Amino acid sequence: MIKQTTLNSEISYVGVGLHSGVDVHMTLQPTEADTGIVFVRNDLEGSPQVEAKAVNVTSTLRATTIEDNGIKMFTIEHLMSAFNAMKIDNCRVLIDSEEPPVADGSSKVFCELIAQAGVKELEAPRHEIIIDKLYRVDDGDKFILAVPYDGFRVSFTSINPHPLIGIQYGDYEITTEEYIKEVGAARTIAYEAEVEALRKMGLGLGGTMENVIVYNDEGWMNKLRYPDELVRHKILDIVGDLRLAGFIRGHFIAVKSGHALNTTMSKHLAEKFCK
Repeated sequence: MIKQTTLNSEISYVGVGLHSGVDVHMTLQPTEADTGIVFVRNDLEGSPQVEAKAVNVTSTLRATTIEDNGIKMFTIEHLMSAFNAMKIDNCRVLIDSEEPPVADGSSKVFCELIAQAGVKELEAPRHEIIIDKLYRVDDGDKFILAVPYDGFRVSFTSINPHPLIGIQYGDYEITTEEYIKEVGAARTIAYEAEVEALRKMGLGLGGTMENVIVYNDEGWMNKLRYPDELVRHKILDIVGDLRLAGFIRGHFIAVKSGHALNTTMSKHLAEKFCK
């Protein structure tokens, strides 16, 4: 029997939101079994909270947004990806903004925070989704499917018309060790020509060359951590979006999938397995 976990101690981090650009103070706190991942707005009266569950997803425009009790949290996927990879079932996220800090644009800092706080095993058994047949979500030439597999594995094909990127493929067994080594440090990527348009939409206001990889028609504007960092970050996002359904045992195969398809898959799996 696999047991649930939480943090061994609380730990805090201060940064800025990727899209909001505002300062954010975040504290990760241990909590009891069957709490799940809960975001608590400790800057608002009554400290309203929203559970990080697929049913609460309300938007997937450039990020994953959850909403309940009159509050919303957006760009949660990098933090949720770290919770998934580090095998954290239960955590209370105290936060004074609508968006977690972007840190370096990956999940690396969040994994390090969890490791520093330590992982505590609880007595309650973990609720695990076990993929029992093929599940598939399509949107034109994009799709994500899940098949039975004894473990948690993600295969992703990214197809980008820009000649600098082209087709990238990644296939990783998402263990804690493999994730930290191969996936967790992959950062958010943006095309330079799109940056100004995003900012006019009120997005990407906290993006800098320190937390976003930017490319233009001449090449990369900052140094890559991996030659195929884009597809690795796509896998990081899937790992975070799928955590909204819970811990899953299965193999996910995706082509050009984004937050919309990822969270639709999470909703389908949660409806079937988490009643």
